[in-house]
Amino acid sequence: MKKVLLTLVCLVSCISFVNAQSKSIDLNFNAEKFESQTLTFNGKTFKVRAYENIVYVNNPVDTACQKMNIYIPEEYFSGKSINGYSAATAPIFFPNKVGGYMPSQPASTKSNQMGGGPPLKSEMKLPMDDKKPDGMPPTNGGMPPMGFGGPRQNSVLAALSKGYIVASAGTRGRTSKNASGIYTGKALEGIVDLKAAVRYLKYNDKNMPGDANKIISNGTSAGGAMSTLLGATGNNPDYDPYLKTLGAASATDDIFAVSAYCPITNLDNADMAYEWQFFGINTYRRGGPMQGNPQGASELSAEQIAVSEQLKKLFPSYVNSLNLKGDHGIILSLDKNGNGTFKDLVKAYVVASAQKALNEGTDLSSFTFLTVNNGKVTQMDFDAYVRYMQRQKIPPAFDALDLSSPETNLFGTATINNQHFTEYGEAHSTANATRADALIVKMMNPMNYIGQPNTKTSKYWRIRHGTKDKDTGLAIPVLLATLLENKGYNVNLELPWEKPHSGDYDLDELFTWIDGICK
Repeated sequence: MKKVLLTLVCLVSCISFVNAQSKSIDLNFNAEKFESQTLTFNGKTFKVRAYENIVYVNNPVDTACQKMNIYIPEEYFSGKSINGYSAATAPIFFPNKVGGYMPSQPASTKSNQMGGGPPLKSEMKLPMDDKKPDGMPPTNGGMPPMGFGGPRQNSVLAALSKGYIVASAGTRGRTSKNASGIYTGKALEGIVDLKAAVRYLKYNDKNMPGDANKIISNGTSAGGAMSTLLGATGNNPDYDPYLKTLGAASATDDIFAVSAYCPITNLDNADMAYEWQFFGINTYRRGGPMQGNPQGASELSAEQIAVSEQLKKLFPSYVNSLNLKGDHGIILSLDKNGNGTFKDLVKAYVVASAQKALNEGTDLSSFTFLTVNNGKVTQMDFDAYVRYMQRQKIPPAFDALDLSSPETNLFGTATINNQHFTEYGEAHSTANATRADALIVKMMNPMNYIGQPNTKTSKYWRIRHGTKDKDTGLAIPVLLATLLENKGYNVNLELPWEKPHSGDYDLDELFTWIDGICK
């Protein structure tokens, strides 16, 4: 009987092993499995091989999102060159479509829309005093999950026309759930997915055209934050357990360069930065479709004004703790009132933006916060400029005390939908909520990893944040760029004049920059 039972056990084990093997995802790139596409961009017609819906990990949690599209110009399969690139030297453009930290689909040749599709009814913006059916409060003026910033060129088509390989990965997001109702896309999962996709590309570098040592990520808003995090944290072992669980390919996940439009990043310090900039602006207009009062501005309450003041006072200590340096070794700091050399640096970026607009023929006479003499922008009244921008979010802008922000939703867990992620949010919570694990919060902030041991941070960075973008404070991209510069990385930061929260609006300039670092 024991022998019979042992035989049955072995048989079941073998069947289970065979079944498991039959369900295993093959992470080897199959160059023969493609669809031929004829595309047109700016009057140029060209052919590509489209490898779509490639699952990029061995143990996917959500194959609706954890898939990648890869597009390769046909010329590379016949030994031809495009824009000075060959099959061996072409860079890999790696755009994501993450918006609002929501689930995303890979970008394609057919669509350039942010996010994974139209927002679900349960994700629509509601008045602040309403509650959603699942118990999650409405969002706190965060960016909508898709389609912001108006119509844009398809970056995939544009990149292919320049001779780049394009690879785009979908990711899980803060509302992702499995069949059992368990959340599968809270903080870390999205960036882990992108890292796994990079590992797939590097694992298959010898099997497909393109240079996997020249991967350039690109994203906007939360997608810009993910692009930034991807570039900052290359190969850091903190992420290895998550990648191992997914069955990511055995390869590295560092990337060559980062393009980030208006990155909603440094979340655990973003509330302080926002109030440092907008304190004293006591009216607000929510941004994006389906948000706010269409009749005009709303007023902050007395309690919200007090929160704003408290957060503003916390920001100088954070800035000073970074020990950043500006030109000529000047220490960048703020005094207790929020003034100092760091504020001067932020102002200098805005003035440089205005000067560039003036040089390009823009009439600046209506911008009364600027002083222009003999074709030079010589001064800017920063307070008047901020009043002109207008406030968009109520304090705290990110770690909302009532858990009403997309970011508190991001920092939930498999079984908890929303959590605080700052000390201030937890201490002043009106929802009696828990706080996210400190390591998770750390791993979502690129500032913690730039230039650190056991990490390969991207060498090249292009960061854009419009001067009329109030989804996060101007200090956030300036802090990011300055830290990168201090650590010796090549950084190109500009605040494009009058641009609101948007991205991919200067693709010609972006690709000129890419060519400059890749050729």
